Amino acid sequence: MKTPVIVKIAALAALTGLAGCTDLKPLQAQVDTLKSQVSSIGSQVAAAKSAADSAGSAAAAAASAANSAQSTANQALAAAQASQSCCDATNEKIDRMFKRTISK
Repeated sequence: MKTPVIVKIAALAALTGLAGCTDLKPLQAQVDTLKSQVSSIGSQVAAAKSAADSAGSAAAAAASAANSAQSTANQALAAAQASQSCCDATNEKIDRMFKRTISK
């Protein structure tokens, strides 16, 4: 006699469990919402990575331009120093010429 009672209790428990499964639809909706949010965040991360890569390449180009400008400035300084040296030498020659002329 106890077996039919156990079967009935098991059937009741199974029905109760199945009735609880109908509450999965709101959870599934939340899971779907989370999936769409994760997908959206993934595209935002990809866009941010692209922007960071672009900024990195722009920074590299700026550094290259700065190095080129420094090189040009160094060449200009060297040319200016050479010109000043030449000018100083010319002025010295002129001064010596005038000193010779005055001393004669």
